[in-house]
This record gives sequence, C-alpha cells and structure tokens, in this order.
Amino acid sequence: MHVCQGSIYSFTRVWIPDPEDVWKAAEIVKDYKEGEPVLHLQLEDETPLEYPVGPKSNPLPFLRNPDILVGENDLTALSYLHEPAVLHNLKVRFLEPNHIYTYCGIVLVAINPYDQLDIYGEEVIRAYSGQNMGDMDPHIFAVAEEAYKQMARDERNQSIIVSGESGAGKTVSAKYAMRFFATVGGSANDTNVEEKVLASSPIMEAIGNAKTTRNDNSSRFGKYIQIGFSRHYNIIGANMRTYLLEKSRVVFQAEDERNYHIFYQLCASASLPEFKDLGLTSAEDFTFTSLGQNIFIEGVDDAEDFEKTREAFTLLGIKDVSQSSIFKVVASILHLGNIEICSERDGESCHVSRDDVHLQHFCRLLGVDLPQMEHWLCHRKLVTASETYVKNMSSQQAANARDALAKHIYARMFDWIVEHINNMLQTSSKQHSFIGVLDIYGFETFEINSFEQFCINYANEKLQQQFNSHVFKLEQAEYIKEQIPWTLIDFYDNQPCIDLIEARLGILDLLDEECKVPKGTDQNWAQKLYKQNSSSAHFQKPRMSNTSFIIIHFADKVEYQCEGFLEKNRDTVYEEQINILKASQFQLVADLFHEKSDTAPPAKSSRVNVRSAKPTPKAPNKEHRKTVGHQFRSSLQLLMETLNATTPHYVRCIKPNDNKEAFSFDSRRAVQQLRACGVLETIRISAAGYPSRWTYPDFFNRYRVLVKKSDMTTADKKLVCRNLLETLIKEADMFQFGKTKIFFRAGQVAYLEKLRADRFRSACIQIQKTVRGWLARVRYRKIRKSAVTLQRYGRGFLARRLAEFLRQSRAALVCQKQYRMVRDRRVYLRVRRAVVTIQAFTRGMFTRRIYREFLLHHKAMIIQRSVRGWLQRRKFRRARDAAITIQCGFRRVRAKRELKQLKIEARSAEHLKKLNSGMENKIVQLQRKMDDQSQEFRAQRDQLAVVNASLGTEVKLLQKQLEQVRQQGGANQIASLQEELAKLGEDLQGATADRKRLEEEHGAEKTGLQLDKDTAVCFRIRMSLCVSVDGGDASQREASLQTELDGERQRYQNLLKEFSRLEQRYENLKEEMLLSKFQPGHRRNPSNQSSLESDSNYTSISMSEVGDTEDAIQQLEDLGMEKAAMDISLFMKLQKRVRELEMERKRLQANVDKMEELAKRTDTLQENADLAYNNLKREELESENKKLKNDLNDLRKSIAERASRSDSSNELQDSYNLLLSQLKSANEELDARKEEVLILRTQIVSAAQLQENNQRIVRNEPLDRDEALKAYHGLCESKNTLQDWCYLNEDGELGLAYQGLKQVARLLEAQLQTQLRQHKDELDALHTQIELQRDDIEKKTELLNFTASLSPEAQVEFSIGQEITRLTNDNLDLKEMVEKLEKNERKLKKQLRIYMKKVQEFEASQAAVESSRSRPELTRQVTVQRKEKDFEGMLEYHKEDEALLIKTLVTDVQPSMVSATVPCLPAYILFMCIRHADYINDDSKVESLLTATINAVKKVLKKNNEDFEMTSFWLANTSRLLHCLKQYSGDEAFMTQNTSKQNEHCLKNFDLAEYRQVLSDLSIQIYQQLIKVAEATIQPMIVSAMLESESIPSLAGVKPMGYRHRSSSMDTDAGGPASYTLQALIRQLGQFHAVMQEHGLDPEITGQVVRQLFHCINAVTLNNLLLRKDVCSWSTGMQLRYNTSQMEEWLRANNLYQSKAAATLEPVIQAAQLLQVKKKTTQDAEAICSLCTALSTQQIVKILNLYTPLNEFEERVTVSFIRNIQNRPQQRSDPQQLLMDTKHTFPVLFPYTPSALSLETLHIPASLCLDFLNRV
Repeated sequence: MHVCQGSIYSFTRVWIPDPEDVWKAAEIVKDYKEGEPVLHLQLEDETPLEYPVGPKSNPLPFLRNPDILVGENDLTALSYLHEPAVLHNLKVRFLEPNHIYTYCGIVLVAINPYDQLDIYGEEVIRAYSGQNMGDMDPHIFAVAEEAYKQMARDERNQSIIVSGESGAGKTVSAKYAMRFFATVGGSANDTNVEEKVLASSPIMEAIGNAKTTRNDNSSRFGKYIQIGFSRHYNIIGANMRTYLLEKSRVVFQAEDERNYHIFYQLCASASLPEFKDLGLTSAEDFTFTSLGQNIFIEGVDDAEDFEKTREAFTLLGIKDVSQSSIFKVVASILHLGNIEICSERDGESCHVSRDDVHLQHFCRLLGVDLPQMEHWLCHRKLVTASETYVKNMSSQQAANARDALAKHIYARMFDWIVEHINNMLQTSSKQHSFIGVLDIYGFETFEINSFEQFCINYANEKLQQQFNSHVFKLEQAEYIKEQIPWTLIDFYDNQPCIDLIEARLGILDLLDEECKVPKGTDQNWAQKLYKQNSSSAHFQKPRMSNTSFIIIHFADKVEYQCEGFLEKNRDTVYEEQINILKASQFQLVADLFHEKSDTAPPAKSSRVNVRSAKPTPKAPNKEHRKTVGHQFRSSLQLLMETLNATTPHYVRCIKPNDNKEAFSFDSRRAVQQLRACGVLETIRISAAGYPSRWTYPDFFNRYRVLVKKSDMTTADKKLVCRNLLETLIKEADMFQFGKTKIFFRAGQVAYLEKLRADRFRSACIQIQKTVRGWLARVRYRKIRKSAVTLQRYGRGFLARRLAEFLRQSRAALVCQKQYRMVRDRRVYLRVRRAVVTIQAFTRGMFTRRIYREFLLHHKAMIIQRSVRGWLQRRKFRRARDAAITIQCGFRRVRAKRELKQLKIEARSAEHLKKLNSGMENKIVQLQRKMDDQSQEFRAQRDQLAVVNASLGTEVKLLQKQLEQVRQQGGANQIASLQEELAKLGEDLQGATADRKRLEEEHGAEKTGLQLDKDTAVCFRIRMSLCVSVDGGDASQREASLQTELDGERQRYQNLLKEFSRLEQRYENLKEEMLLSKFQPGHRRNPSNQSSLESDSNYTSISMSEVGDTEDAIQQLEDLGMEKAAMDISLFMKLQKRVRELEMERKRLQANVDKMEELAKRTDTLQENADLAYNNLKREELESENKKLKNDLNDLRKSIAERASRSDSSNELQDSYNLLLSQLKSANEELDARKEEVLILRTQIVSAAQLQENNQRIVRNEPLDRDEALKAYHGLCESKNTLQDWCYLNEDGELGLAYQGLKQVARLLEAQLQTQLRQHKDELDALHTQIELQRDDIEKKTELLNFTASLSPEAQVEFSIGQEITRLTNDNLDLKEMVEKLEKNERKLKKQLRIYMKKVQEFEASQAAVESSRSRPELTRQVTVQRKEKDFEGMLEYHKEDEALLIKTLVTDVQPSMVSATVPCLPAYILFMCIRHADYINDDSKVESLLTATINAVKKVLKKNNEDFEMTSFWLANTSRLLHCLKQYSGDEAFMTQNTSKQNEHCLKNFDLAEYRQVLSDLSIQIYQQLIKVAEATIQPMIVSAMLESESIPSLAGVKPMGYRHRSSSMDTDAGGPASYTLQALIRQLGQFHAVMQEHGLDPEITGQVVRQLFHCINAVTLNNLLLRKDVCSWSTGMQLRYNTSQMEEWLRANNLYQSKAAATLEPVIQAAQLLQVKKKTTQDAEAICSLCTALSTQQIVKILNLYTPLNEFEERVTVSFIRNIQNRPQQRSDPQQLLMDTKHTFPVLFPYTPSALSLETLHIPASLCLDFLNRV
C-alpha cells in the first residue's frame, strides 16, 4: 500500500492526511532517500509543506494513481488500492460527471444524489437487459440483470443485499431493483403479479417510513422481499419478511422528526366524507404526531400520498371494509395518545374522565367497552400463587402503559398488513427459483445509542461476516480457475464480536436473564456485563460511566446506554388491556390480538414459501414469552440461512452529506460510511492478492510499444507477454500467468504505465527533433523563394506599366468603333420593329376574316344536318304510326271473331257447374284450414306483442328510476340529457312507425294478391274443366274457350309477377333490416352484370337474363347455404326457366290452333305431320320438366344436408329458410306448369282421337281398344297400369274430364300445402323472435343488477350513457338502412330500365321471326353454345379443391420452390382464381377463397415467426395480392398505368375494398414481424460490430480493467462465442436485402425495412455509447466514424441511400465527431453545439463526462467546459429522456406499384402440382 522503502524521486504524487478533507493531494519536490526525517512536498495550490516521516509514528504517504486511472467505474482497476484513492475516485465520479454508481469488486457503491436523475426509464432497463455486468456503466439495473441472469443460468436462488445508513437511498435502490425484475420478468398470464409487487411499496412506506433528521423518507424497519419466478423465469409471486419495526416512534419523535407517514396522511384526508366518523382533525392536535414540532415535509402532499396508498390497497385486493378498519385502528392510536390521565392527590393513583372525547372515540373506533378501558388504563392486576390483586397505577405508570398499548396496537396492525400483502402476492403456480432483495439498515452510531442501534449493528456484524466470507470465496475460485498458486488471504473475521453478542452468556443471554428477574434493572444488567465480558477484546467499559458499555464493531467503536434496554426487550403490555381488545365487536380488531398456534403444521402447497421472520408475541404475562432480542436473533438467523443458500449481490448506499444537498460530497462522512459498509475491506482483500488482472490480448495491445522488434517474431501473444514481463519486472512474485489472464500485485500496473509513458516520451523527443530540422529547412526554402519572387515582381511591374499604355491607346479606338456601331444598330432595330408590328397586325386581320367565314359555313352545315334528320325522323314516325294503326285494326277484327266463338262455347258449359260442387267444397275446406293457420299465426303475433308489452313495461320502470336518479343530480345536465334523449326517442319512434307502416302495406297487398290468386285459380279450374268436357264439340267453340282461358292465364301470370315483385321487395326490406349484421362480404358493382347474363337469348323482367338451368343449379350448389339466400339473381334464373316453359306451352297452343285451322283445308297427311311435330315438342318439354324437377330435388337435399351439418347463427338459419321457401315456390310453380302442359297434351290427344273416330265412323271401322289406350297413356301416373277407358263412353270424354279434374285437385292441394309451409316458416320466425326477446330480457336484467350495485351518481352516469349509446346506435342503424334501401331502389330502377329495353328488343325480333315463317318447321330448339375463347388470365377450380389450393399455394409452399419463377407467383395465381370467381358471379367463392388465404397466411407466419425468409416471402406476396386487387378493381385511380389488355381483365361484379383493407392490415402485421425478426438477428451483433471490433487495425487502445471485466472467466469459458465484426453485420444486412429482392418485395418497402434496421443500429449503438465509459474515447470515435461510413457505402452500393436510412445514423455520426473534436475553449463549445444538432444537450454532456483519454497525452474534458455546454442556450426542443427509444417504429407506407405482367402470359410450373386448375 505504501511507498516501498528506498529512494523516492521528485514529481512523485502522494496523498497526505488532512483534518478537513481526510486526504489531500501533494507532490514531492525533492528527492527523498531512506532514513531522512522530512519529506518535502508541494500542495496543489503550490503551498510548500515539510511532511515528517518516521518508521512508526508517521509512515510514508500513499502514492496517487496516474490521471488516466482517475474516474474509473471500478475501484479495483486502480493501480494503487487504498483509502485515499477510493475516496478520491468516488468524489471525482460523483461531482464531475454526476455518476452515482461505482463498482468496487463485487460491490456496487451507490451515492445518494438527493436529486431526480433520468436514468431509470424503460429504455435504460432495455439497454441493461441481456448485457454483461462489466460491459455497461455501473447501475443498479446491472446488478439486477446479473442476478436475473445467474438465476437462469446457474438455476440458483439469488439475493441482492442493499445496506447503508438512514438517508443513503436503500429503499429507492431496492425499489428500482424490483422494478427491473417486474419489467424483465413480467408475469406470463394476466395476473399482473409484478404490478402487485410494486404496489406494495407505497403501503410499506406509509406504515413503515417516517421523517428523521437525516432522511425525509426513512425506513424504520428492515425487509427482505422474495420475488418468485416460474420455470420460464416469469414472476409468479412474492413474499415479504420484516425486521425490528421501530415501535417507539409511535409514541415519541425527536425534534424536527415525524411519526409514521400514515398518521399524517390520514389527518390530511380527514375532511373526506368517508372519514368523518374518525373524529380526526389536524395532526398538530394529536400528541403522537406533534412531538417533532413539524408536521410537514417540504415538497410532499400527504393527502395525495394517501390516495396512492388507498389505490395500492385496492390493487392488492384489500377490500374497502378492511381498509376502513385499518384506518379506524390508526385513528384510535391518535386518540389514545390524547387521552388525559389525571393524577390523584396521593400521587399513587390516577383516573381518566369518562367524558374524555378521545377516550370515547378510541372505544367507539375499536368497538370496546368504555368503562372497562377507562378502568384498566389506570389499574393493573397482580397474580400470585394464592390470589389476585388489583393495584392502582401512578399517572406516569399509566402513561407508560398507554404508550405501550399504542405501540402494541400499531405493531400488530403492521404485522397484519404485511401478512395480508403476502397473501395477496401468493400464487398457485409452482415456484422454480427466487431473487431476494434485502433492504436493511446499515451500521449506526449516534451520540446516544440504545437497544435499536444495538440490534442494527448486531445484524450488520452478521452481514459483514457473510460478505467477507463470500469475497474470499470468489478470490479463491478465481485463482483456482486460472490455475495460479495462491496463499491464504488474511481477512478480518468478526466472529469474536458476534460471539460476544449471541454466544452463551453473551450480551443477549444476559439481557434475557435479567428480564426474567422480577426486579431486574438496567444497572444490574450492566454490572453483569462488566463482570462477564471484561476479558473480551471487543468489549470495553467506559471510564466515566457505570450504565453504558462499548463494543468494538468491525466499523467503529460504539458506546451503548443501558437505560431502557430491559423495557424495550420485554415489550410489556398488560393483559387486561389486551383482553378488552380481544373482545372487540369488530372482527378485524379482535383478530389482531388473538394468538396463533405455533404448533400448527405448515400446509403443503406449491405457493411461494411464506415464513414469518417475526413470530407473533404471546400474552405478556406468560412466563416463557419470547423477548424482542430473542425474536430478532431467531429471525436474523433465518435470514442468514436464506442468504447463505443464495448467491449474494451487494449494493452499498452512501450518504454524501447530512444537509440533503444535491451533489454535495462530504469526505469525512463518506469515509466513515465506506469503513462501516465493508467497501475498504473489499479493497484490502483484493490488494492482498493480485488486484490487477489483464487478458493476454488486452495486455499485448496496451504494452506492445515496450516490445522490441526482435521479440515480435512469434505469433503467440502469450509467449510475447511472458518474455516482456520477465524482462521488465525482475521480481517474479509481482505477477502470475494464468490460463487466460495475467495477475499483477498492487502498483505493478502503475510501473508498467510509467515505462509506457517514458517510451512514448522518448519517441516524442525523436519526432520533435526530426520535425524541427524539417521546419528549419522549410523556412530557408521559403526565404529564398521570397527573394526570387520579389525580383520577379519588380521586373514584371515595369513591363506591365508599358503594356498598360499600349492597351489604353488601343482601347480608345475600340470604344469609338463600338459607339458608332451601337448608334447605327439602334436606328436599324427601331425601323425593323415597326415593320414587324405592321406585318403582325395585317396577318392577324386576314386570319380572323378567314376564320369567321369558316365558322359561318360550319354553322350552316349543322343546321342542315339537324333539319334533315328531323324530316327523316318525322317520316319514320308517320310510317310507324300507320303500320301500328293497321295492325291494331287487324288484331281487333281477329279478337272480335275469337271472342264471339268463345261466348258461344261458354253458353253450353253450364252443366259443368254441378260437377264443380264437390270441388268447391274441398276448396272451402282448404280455405278454412288456411284460416286456422292464420289464426294460429295471429296468436303467435299476439304472444309476441304481449312479450313486447312486458318489455315496454320494464323499460318504463327503468325510465322512471332514471327520472328519480336524474332528480337527484344536477338540473342543467339532466335537462340537456333529457332533451337529447327525447330527440333520439322521437327519431326511434318515427323509424318504428315507418317500419310498421311498411309491414301493414305489405300485409294488405299480400292479402289482396292472395284473393286475386285464389279467384284466378278457381276460374282456371272451371275453364280447364270446360275445355276438357267440351273438347269433343265443335272446333270453333274450343278455340274461343281456349283463347279466353289464355287471357285469364295471362292475367293470372301478371298477378303472379306483381305478387312476386312485391314479395321480393318485402323480403329485401326484411333482409336489410333483420340481417344487417350478416357476415360481411364483398359488394356487387351495381353497374355491372354477370357474364352469364350477357350471352343469353331470353328476355326477363328480373335482375338478370335467363341462363342455362343446369348452370344455375350448379351455381347454387357452389354458393352454399350461407350466401344463396342473399343472391336473388339465382332464384330469378329458375323462375325465368319456368317462364321459358310457359312460352313453350303458348307456342304449342298456337300450333294446336293452327293445326285445327289447317285440318279443315288440308288432307290427312298434312294433319299427321303437324301432329308428329306437336308430339315431338311435347316430349321435349316433358323431358326438360323432369330434368328441372330432379335438379331442384337434388338442390333441396344438398342444402338440407348442409344446414344439418352447420352450426350457424339465427341469421344464417333465416337465410336458409328464405332460400328454401323460394326453392319450394319455384318447385310448385314447375308443378303447376307441368299440370298445364298435361292438360294441353290431353287436348291435343283428344283432338287427334276425335279426328280418328270421325274418320272411323265415316269408314264404318270398329273402335280399336289398343289405340284408345295408347291415346290416354300420358294421363296415367304409372305407365305400366292400363285402364280401359273405352268402356266408360264411346269417345273417352268422361275419363278425360275425370283425369283433368284429378290433376287440378292435385294442383290446388300443392298450392295449399305451400301456403301451410309458409305459415309454418312464419311461425318459426316468430318463435325465433321470442327467443331473441328473452335473451334481450336476460341481458337487460343483468344490466339492471349491475346498475343497482353502483352508487347513485354512478347509476345516473351509467344509465344515461347506456341510453344515449342505444339511441345513437338505433338512429345510425336506421339511417344506414334508409341509405341501403335508397341505393337498392336506384339499382333496381336502373336494371329494370335495361331489362325492359331488352324485352322490347327481343319481342320485336321474335315478332319479325314469327311473321316471316309461313308454317312451323319440324326443328327442335337447342341452347346456343358459346364459342371457345382465348386464355383470359383466369384459373378455374372446383369448390371442393379450395382446401387443396390453399395447402399447395400457402401452407406447404417454400420460397425455394418458386425462386426460379416470376416473383410473387402465389399472389398472381390466387388473384387469377379470384378473377374467375368474379367472372362467374360467385360471391361466396370469392369470399371463401380470400378468407381462407388470409387465415392460412396468418397460420404460416405464426408457425415461422422467427424465419426472416418466410416472413419476407409472404410480405411480398401479400402486398402483391393487394396491388393486384387495386390494379384490377376498375377504379380509375388505379388504372392509369394499365395496358388495354389489363383494363379488360378488371373485376366485373364485386367490389373488394373491404378485403383490400384487410390485406393492408395483414401486410402491416407481416412488416412488423419482419422488423422484429431482423432486429432480433442483428441486435446481438450491433455493439460488438460498431463499438468493439477493430475495423481500423491497431487504432483502439486498451485501458486497465476492473474486477467486472477481469472476472469474466468465472462466468464464461475460454471458448466462448466470438465477437462480431462490422463485415459480419454488413453481410447480414446484405443477406436481408438479397432475400427481399429475390422475393420481389417492393423497393419502397425494402427501403423502409432497411431504414428501420438502421434506426435500431443507431439507437443501440448510441445507448451503449452513453452507458459505457470504456468506449468514449478518441480512438472509438475514429472507429465509429469509419464504421458508419462503411454502412453508408453499403447503402449507396445497393441503391438504398434515398430511403432515408442514412439520416437515421446522424446521431451516431455526430457522437463520433464529438469524441474527435477539440474540447477546450468557448469557440469549441459553440462548434459542438452547432455540430451536434441531432443530439440533445443531455446526451452531449453525458458523452463529455464519459470521455476517457487512453494515453497520457490526451486530456480529460474539464468541468468548466461541460458547464459551458450546459449553460449555452439551445434553440431546439430536447427530449426528456437520455437514451433513444430502440422500439420506435417509423410509420409504414405501402405505395401502390402496379405490375406490368400480363396475366394471360403467366406460366405455372408443374412442380407446384396445380393440375386441378383449369385455364379459362
């Protein structure tokens, strides 16, 4: 430690003792030789000093460390380890750069700054998380991270021991450590255990902290918090143990001190309504809170802190009732202190007035009997062996008993709160490991030291023993690991001092023994101590006192006063008073004082181990009650066992001054605490061995300047270091060679530094000599050059003067010439401008004249064209009107003729009325059945109305309650809310009325149409029967009846169409209203029509033209149950097919008429040909009918099966019912058409049979039975059953009529069954509505219960908010419904106009075709086939192949499979499939494919959430699919860059804007995942590549390192992971960029990814630079600037410089420049402020404070320069935080980039196995 004996040369710097500053710096001015009595010194202020030196009395002073080592963040890195060096280093770090943390080996020294520092934010926690302890600046987070890392790595429990005297910052340090664990190891589920752990701090501070003269928030108890972790190292629970609560503070406080915070917080909040019954006033009115004479703390709001305390109670789950009970106990303690005890005259007794207000409050708050409490406050009970006495107490004794009771109540309440906090922090999960945080008082010594200081110092003796043992073990483990010889290190063992206190017959045993003596006193106990321990080296008796003793602790001598030891150790409370409290009527108060059984076995559970460090004391009068000392010794022993079973980490808190001044350092107080907390002992143990330790590479890099060139031949650095040290240091014991390090004795590094500085000094002299010679030679050359230059300039001056004269003469001539030229040119230009102007005006005049003539001719042509067109149109209209007039006349004549024939036939059909009587009865029965169903339907509606009425009643009740609550609230606010509610209610009623009106109108229309329909059906039946029976009459009568029948059918069809239109309109309105929450899908483009409609040859009055029936059925199957009900066009196609059959039937009827007309004029052959033609037509129609019927049955079965398998909602079920009803209606319509065709067929057969019979009658031929059967076989249900119609009558008319009647009955029965099914469906719908109403009632009931549980004010606010929300939603829904209805109406009107136009064109064309035909041709009508088209860039797939498509293109695809094809091939293929689904107008297929694709992409990304290649691949494909949906959407904004072919490929039927938004959101999620994966990959590389690797070889210097760097061999093996270089980082970025380019990611997105990664690199680099002193040097700045330039070059090489990524590196670039610029003068400060615009002032100051010179030739940044930077006004807004946000994300933009690729040219490789896709 000291200067070794021998000569000491001048200029050596030393430390000398000083009474004020403890140690003062000085410098030797004269060489000293051994034996001289005086050392000549000079102080820093140049004051000379003669320092006496003696071998015993005054040894040689301590040597100072080199300046390069001053300010080290690890004290063990100092070359000279002693007290003045440690003190000076701490002072420099604390005052100049304001660093409050410093390592001292394994100890973190924390100095209280008494100021708020911005070094504990989330960014700081993230910066320290995952870092090695020696890599960053010292910090409490570094210690916490080391403990967390060792727990995970070694699977061993950890402890953080925070110690220091009061006011040193122990509690704050422990709080920040727990905050770190809560942030890093947050709970894995939603239990929020970490929040509860942090929430316990405000509670414990309120009940356990108080203001003292040393600290405004001093913890008056010790605590050990165990934070439990799961196997995945997430917080699962916690447990707290407390030690030695200072109970005496409850009843006594010294001057300028306060009681516990909870008392003042409660008094400050006494005015609150809930605390009125506590009877509290100001804290000045209570004895227990006013003894310190100052109830306030500067800058502290007790009421605000009380709110935080209550919030913490609530967060921990302590109910309001329990909180109220706790506050009552606290208030009762204050009232107990104010109870006045009056002394009697005899002085031996006292009394308490029953009228004492505070006594009444005390008894009321605790729920105890007032007379009993009044009695036992002044009396006590004495129990002997024979009897019991009640003894009076003096007023002083009663006051002491009252104070003891107050302390006991508070201690019990404190223990109860701690126990409940532990219960709240428990968890059911199994604890895997824990980290304990010990916040315990440090060594204390005051002028008067009592029992509390004795226990505190005893605990610190035990902790110091454990600390010394742990440090010794670490040193021993280090030497063994490095395989160097070591000797036993002598360290201070304080076991004798501990034995003095806790051994048998020690101080604690004697104290407990004296407490058991009936009349034991403090004086007797002191005499026993003197007698028993006089021989101990650690025990002394004061000379001037017989009531005190001295213990020599490890830190200092402490004199303890014996007075009060016995009383405090006994902690006496009278049993009578406790029994009164046990009988309290409040359960919590009674529970506080009930004893708990000590013999209860511990429950076995997987929760956090909860062990009470302080057992609950038993009854005071029991003989074997444990004393306070015994309890404290037991709890301390348990604590030491816990600490010994864990790996400890030490934090020593230092109080820099006693005045609580910010950044003020008192050296005497600091040295006192350093000695007391064991920091100097750590230094001594380290110095006793090999404190300085270097790795071989670091030593070689630092001291290779001392190596000769001849010794550098070998490449083995270890051998070079060995040879160098053996040459430089002759004493072999001064160093040792380990496996990975070199160990040095104290002072050897300083010696090597001196040799290195000498070598540099000699090199500098050599350089100076050379440079000075070079400068002299340069000066001579400059002088010679100057003389020659002067001569040259003189001669040149004469020559230039002559030349100037000649030049002036020539210039005069030139001026004359130019002047004349200018004058003449001006005249010429003036004339030229005039001519040009005249020409211009003339030409303009002629041109305008020509233009006017041309304009007149053009207008005349327009007039002529218009007139000629008008004449032609008028001529055409006249010709058309004439033709129409002729047609009308001809048709009228023909219609009159047919009408006359029909009237004649109708007169002969009266006898058929008798035949219809039975049928009419059946119709009446069916009508009654329909009426019954209607009544049942009305009953259901009445039931629904009753339910609605009950709901309305409940709503009125709620409104009444709301009105009552409103009357209690503010009038103005309620009035405004009522007006708003009234407006919303009126809107709702209006909307409801409109809805009811529409329903009533629909019902009326439906009823009228139903009656018209029934009438038409009956008339049709009668006409059919008439035609059937009278079919054999004259052909003229049959034709007239047939014409009338056709007219009635036409009118019936018109009514059906009108009914269908109105019913469809009602269904649409109903769907818009009831199914508004249907699963959202894509919308149809109202301006487009499906491609199937465009190729049809049939007309329609519906939404689309008629297509093929098979295609429609297939389309319905593909749509599925969910969407079929929403697509009316499909159903209308089926109806159009029915209309086709009707047209065929009419055409057949027309053919029949023609056949009958021709029969009169042609021969039999012609009639047979016509009959054959009609038979063929009939057979074709029957086959098509059967096929359509089968298809409909299959469709119904498939939909029913799907409905049975699906678990859809009510809305899907309604849609299914709607579709099913529509299909049933279509089926029934087909049946009706079939019946009519059968009737027509019957007429044809009967006509043919009649003609044949007539011919046979003429020819007298007999009736052939087989031919008659053949004529009637089509009317039978089974073709195998033959009935003999010939026996009925001779021409078969009766059988024919019966068969027709049977068919009509079936038709009626089918129609009635249809109506029955409709009624059933409506009944089911009503049942569904009833269920919905019941659910609504249940929800409202729950809401009502919840509202009832709230306070009245909350009920008002909640009810009003709910009503406003409901009405607002209803209003919005109604507005939306109206908008949709208007939109749908406009759409239908537009389509109706289009279809009507097509119908007119089709009718005109059909009329022209029919008029051109002379006779019907025997040809069969066939469906027009579409011609084969070229490939249109669409891919067709079947619905069942969708899962295979998704599996092939999304789930199983790998980027390598499509790497050789077009980028983003899966996206193109999926879009081509979407195009085909749009082409066929299949919305369910589009929705299903897009939904399945999005879900599959999410699953793939979730499975490969750490794969950059897969994430980049799907980001490219998702964004490309999004661009394709935009490019081919048909929106003009996205079609500007499309080719004509691409515009033809736009989507026709669907608007996929919603899915574009979904894909955009998915792209953003994938982008964020990509950034996360990339950052996780490069983040471990950033610090090593940017700050640590030597990009410029041999530039970085190495400084001596402390214990943290040197002890790395303890944690990692020699073969640890290699550090990353800059090239590795750039290669990784290149790989990212190559992958994104290969996958075809948009360049803009690639640039944004690179920009985000560069921001991460910048933030991590700058944060580490701000937190690491070892990298803040000039050489690091050079390396960093070179590295950033390489990064910029990489950006330029990859065309990414324009992506703004380079701008994100600006803070790091400026930080590198700041490390390199000059930092001395004011001009330098101005230059720095103008240069570092991207850095905040706080960051600039931090870097300047951390700047560390690596050589003696560099200088530190002065404090004045840093103050200049701080005081300089900054014209910028600096952020509040020091560190950059590494999690900051720039807003991502996906710019629209259309593809130039044509879809029809896309090739799908066979390797994808997509054979099931068909090119369309």
